[in-house]
Amino acid sequence: MTEKLLFAGKTHIAGGRNGYARSSDGTLDIKLPQPHPAAENLFGAAWSACYIGAIELAAAQRKITLPAGPEVDAEITLNGDNGSYFLRARLNVSLADIDREIAQELIEAAHGICPYSKAVHGNIDVETKLV
Repeated sequence: MTEKLLFAGKTHIAGGRNGYARSSDGTLDIKLPQPHPAAENLFGAAWSACYIGAIELAAAQRKITLPAGPEVDAEITLNGDNGSYFLRARLNVSLADIDREIAQELIEAAHGICPYSKAVHGNIDVETKLV
């Protein structure tokens, strides 16, 4: 297998009450006041974008034409238990105008394709729901 770098994201983050995150290419420039859900929101956005691409790839591999683009509503929660912290995720996926059984197959296949899904597999609770 020959590995090929497809993309690298570079960010600079400074903390504190007036914290910020900026990407080296300028596409991200966000304030991070405390307390904030920015990390969970950014993770949910990045994962959802990747997951949508994975659904589209799964459909293409199966020669399925998607009548409309997939949509994902992601909810990433930060939880605490006796001084320990952990994440949970809920991905509500909409695949309009496609048979529910086929749609379910595609969203399950996407977890095996999406690098974010692979990264969290077995590490956080993930609920995927076809809506």
